[in-house]
Amino acid sequence: MALMWEAKAAAGRGDELLAWARAQRLPARPLRRETFRAPGDRVLVITWWDADCGNREAPMPELGDPDAGLLARPVHRWRFTSLGPDGPEAP
Repeated sequence: MALMWEAKAAAGRGDELLAWARAQRLPARPLRRETFRAPGDRVLVITWWDADCGNREAPMPELGDPDAGLLARPVHRWRFTSLGPDGPEAP
């Protein structure tokens, strides 16, 4: 299972939002964690978990919300179930 956390910083606060996201520690260690930055001061964090793929509502550690003043809009969160790697042999 992969969890995506995405937020858009308030004007001029992109560096602060990125620093906030990178400083957040989860109560459990994910299999993998990556942080991305996009134009418009958006920050994306994806965490991968060894979780029951049949239960999209299973509790898993997620990043919280920073102070509202740091955000241009509410945080977006999505859960994804892996369908396996794509490659030349994939249909």
